[in-house]
Amino acid sequence: MSRLLTTGIENSDFNSNEDFGVLFEEAAKINNKREGEIVKGKIIAIDNDVVIVDVGLKAEGRVPVKEFMVNNQTPNLQIGDEVDVFIQAFENRGGRIVLSHERAIRERSWAALEKAHLAQEPVEGIIFGRVKGGLTVDMQGVIAFLPGSQVDVKPIKDISYMLGVKQPFMILKMDREQGNVVVSRRAIIEESRKEARDEMLSAIKVGDTLEGIVKNVTDYGAFIDLGSLDGLLHVTDISWSKINHPSEVLSLGQTVKVQVIKYDDASKRISLGMKQLESNPWEGLDAKFPVGSKRTGKVTNVTDYGIFVEIEDGIEGLVHVSEISWNKQTVNPRKIANVGDEIEYMVLDIDVDKHRISLGMKQCSEDPWQEIMSKNPVGTEVECKVKKVIDSGLIVEFGEEVDGYIHVSDLSWNDNNRDLLATYVEGQSLKAMVLSIDAEKRRVNFGIKQLEEDPFERACHELKRGSAVTCTVKSVEPEGVVVTIADIVETFVKKIELSGDRAEQRADRFAVGDRFDAKIINLDKTNRKVSVSVKALEQDEKKRKIAAYGSTSSGASLGDILGAALNAAEEDKK
Repeated sequence: MSRLLTTGIENSDFNSNEDFGVLFEEAAKINNKREGEIVKGKIIAIDNDVVIVDVGLKAEGRVPVKEFMVNNQTPNLQIGDEVDVFIQAFENRGGRIVLSHERAIRERSWAALEKAHLAQEPVEGIIFGRVKGGLTVDMQGVIAFLPGSQVDVKPIKDISYMLGVKQPFMILKMDREQGNVVVSRRAIIEESRKEARDEMLSAIKVGDTLEGIVKNVTDYGAFIDLGSLDGLLHVTDISWSKINHPSEVLSLGQTVKVQVIKYDDASKRISLGMKQLESNPWEGLDAKFPVGSKRTGKVTNVTDYGIFVEIEDGIEGLVHVSEISWNKQTVNPRKIANVGDEIEYMVLDIDVDKHRISLGMKQCSEDPWQEIMSKNPVGTEVECKVKKVIDSGLIVEFGEEVDGYIHVSDLSWNDNNRDLLATYVEGQSLKAMVLSIDAEKRRVNFGIKQLEEDPFERACHELKRGSAVTCTVKSVEPEGVVVTIADIVETFVKKIELSGDRAEQRADRFAVGDRFDAKIINLDKTNRKVSVSVKALEQDEKKRKIAAYGSTSSGASLGDILGAALNAAEEDKK
């Protein structure tokens, strides 16, 4: 009987073996055509964990109740309900039709998924669990894999709010034979963000006020998430007051209000500002703080190049290192002021457009150079202290604000000033004379040797050009000898000037300490030089003797006079 039910043929339908064969073949054709398809069946009985379904043709099958469960919940099945089933086979070993409700849903879902994949359309699914590397998604009976990188546009730590919620996904790839489907939630978000971004960009304009979340903080500013796009908030547009780093004001995740200050339609880049939402404290500042006015303010920062002072809430000015002290020498700002100190300053310049204020500290005290010029004119003897010894001379301190300079040539009237320079040490007190003052360039030159009378000047009163002097050999050189005159003036006598006789023009015939007479042939007071010549003195002596001999021997010939003069000169040498 069951055999007949299975084929869907009643006993009354045939009367002979021939009729039975024909009908059986027709029933088989119908059965083969429907096997592997999805059909609608009617629940005719529910037996514990099995649902009995009639699919027509006098055929019925058994389907486990668990195949009808949704999210692990047993549905409220009633006799007479119509359900979709997949005909796997018309007979199993027990002679029953093999049906599957789960397979029917899956097959129908696969078909819908393949159609959506080809059309690049989103499909709905429900995230229901975690697996290695991602999440599992129920796509109407087909289990798909959602990689971790495709969950969202940004890393998500807590996915609890996504579980059990029907939401759209894009199919990245699928393989029906392997039963693999890979989907993306991120693609849906990006597409919606793109649409929202395009919509926002089409409506955005400079001056709009928006609300966003700080997404990233860098040295040069912060990126603000505006919902569908990001904008850059540059560090200079965060606050009217000076900040060294955006993190001083902003933190990740912070909600902020910003204003669109620039929009580049070509690059789709948005520049944002926070300070623009507040009134500009720089407006009218030049009238409030006129140039030349003196005020006090608190030090907010000290750098190598100067001191920053807060002149008003959120407004800072800079005292450049050159405006700290009247002293021309480099000043270390960190030795002058500390953060939090109250200092007096003068407003030197205000550029409202560039938001720059130049301040000065030294202008709040009297210029010491004016006092120097009035109290210490050139020629004044002063007390000073060695600040530094350099190759060319001494840097000296004169008072608290003024440094001066003593050139090595002004240490002594002697020529051994290089050796003398090495004897000075830092901190040594000394007396010097003011030689020159340049208040504009902040330079003052001192001299030590000028405190004493110039021995050359003194000697010049006694020495005259053309006069004979006694020279003492100080040293013997290959090209001549160094001599001193009256133990004061030093000069060099070349070999050619040592004698009128060429055979005697040798420096080695002299020794240190030897004395000889010579004639002053040049006296240069400006360049402090004296030139002497033994040869010139000898020539003068010859002329004198010739003249003297000629006046006493009027009858003698010129040859006799010259011979007599030469003999006299030879006698003088002996």
